[in-house]
Formats: sequence, structure tokens, C-alpha cells
Amino acid sequence: MAVCVDDQYFEVGDDGRLTLIPGQTGLRQVLYYKDPGTHSFNKASFPWLARVFIKVQAAGGGAAGARANANELTAHPGGAGGGYSERLVEASALGASETIVVGAGGAAGTATVDGGNGGNSSFGGICTANGGAGGQVRMNSGATPVCYSGTAGPLAGSGDVAQGGGAGGGSLRISGDQGQSGAGGESRLGHGGFQRSSTNSGGAGRGYGGGAAGAFARDGDSVAGTAGQDGIVILYLLG
Repeated sequence: MAVCVDDQYFEVGDDGRLTLIPGQTGLRQVLYYKDPGTHSFNKASFPWLARVFIKVQAAGGGAAGARANANELTAHPGGAGGGYSERLVEASALGASETIVVGAGGAAGTATVDGGNGGNSSFGGICTANGGAGGQVRMNSGATPVCYSGTAGPLAGSGDVAQGGGAGGGSLRISGDQGQSGAGGESRLGHGGFQRSSTNSGGAGRGYGGGAAGAFARDGDSVAGTAGQDGIVILYLLG
């Protein structure tokens, strides 16, 4: 009896047994889209494709800068972390070309301007994640005790698993010399920036989608804010 097999996936050993060729089924390739902007995924480029496992990380929010008068202090909340989603999709459910969007980190604010919002990331309309909001200019320069809430994290997007990003931390002032800015919000694939208790821009996030920490200024100082971290889209191509 004769049997026809696809030699891309199967081989016949010296003992006559039909076996799978190692590496030709299951996970075949991983694609990383790291540059903010729009990209295309063309299904025809992968004729062996059976399924795609999609991971989508949105960008983190930027943070405002800070400016303080002499003998006074000001500190601002951190930007929120970007949301995250993932989904397993059959190749048959994909269009011939799917648009991939990688969100850009929120812009750094100047000394008196809010941080920018982080961009959304997505794979077509199949899997989406929302960017984190930027940290705002909240605290006026002063010397009396005051505290402010942080920056709310974004809502979940769409996917088999979908979650919002972490909130940016709040800021506080104890006196004209003592206080603390807010930490940046966490993301699934990154970390938020560290908060400040001395004059400087807030810490930058690490990884992908982390929010920027708020800036801190005192006694006539003026500092710029910090940008949020970019998002990323990762595709696991399964044969």
C-alpha cells in the first residue's frame, strides 16, 4: 500500500516509521513589532500558518514637569501604565492583511504642561489595548501640606485576556522643603518610573508600556517631565 505525505512536515525513517520533522509544527516563528506606528501582517507570507497567538501592549503615559517658587515646592502625579491584551486566533479568521498599531509613549510635559497620553496598540480589530493617560500638572507651588490622587489606569481593551494598565501614583507636599512626586504606573510588560523627593524629572519606565513618574521641584527650580514607554506587539506564529 502506498501513502502520500507532505515532506515539509513528515519524513520516513530508516526503520520505515513515519514521523514529524522536528520544528515543523507548533511554534514556527516569533515576530516583534517594537517601532511605534503602523505595520502590516500579510498572511500569504506564511503559507504554513495555522494559528497566531497575539500579545498587545499599549504605551504608557508621560508625566508633567514641575516649577517651584523660592522657598516653595511642587510635585506631580505619575503617568498611567498601558493596558495589555492577548488572543489565540485561527489563521482562517484573519484577513489577507491585518493592520498592526504600536502605541508611542506619552510625551514629556514641560514645567507647566501635562504629560501626553500613551498610544493604543492593536492587531486589526481582533486584539486591542488602551494607552495610559499622562500625568497632569496638579499641585501649585507652595509650602503648606497637600496631597493629590494619582492618574487612573486605562480600561481593558479586547482579547481572550484583556486588562487595563496600572494607575500613576499620587503626589504630596509636607512643607516647602519636603514632599514626593508620584510613581509611574505599571504595565504587563514593563514597569513604571520611580518617584522623586528631590528636584529632578521623574524616573522613566522600563520595558514596554510603563508610565513615567511625576517631576519634583523646589526653591525656584524648574524641570521638564518624562516620556512614557512605547508599546509592543508580539506574534507567535503556529504551524
